[in-house]
Amino acid sequence: MSASAFLKKLPAAFNADAASGTDCTIQFNISTPAHVVIKGGSCNVVDGTAAASDLAVTMEDDDLVALLKGELNGMTAFMTGKLQVDGDLMLAQRMGNFFDASKLA
Repeated sequence: MSASAFLKKLPAAFNADAASGTDCTIQFNISTPAHVVIKGGSCNVVDGTAAASDLAVTMEDDDLVALLKGELNGMTAFMTGKLQVDGDLMLAQRMGNFFDASKLA
């Protein structure tokens, strides 16, 4: 499954309680760019590049899928260069809690 197709699963795995009070746009720079808009307790995935984002995540497709499934540790990916982030680093650290990895398997 491509990373862009995998991202389409995020709304079903969204944990609104964990993201409570968070309104943001997260850009995923993958083979087919997409972004996630979290606003008002909901999550939407949009194809393409956002006009403005709070966080940009750049990864290879397979690594992003592994990260979101919980198979790849975010800090390890960052330290080994598999994950590049630009923008709100605190949001990057919290992002994993916004989605239930068990619903992405």
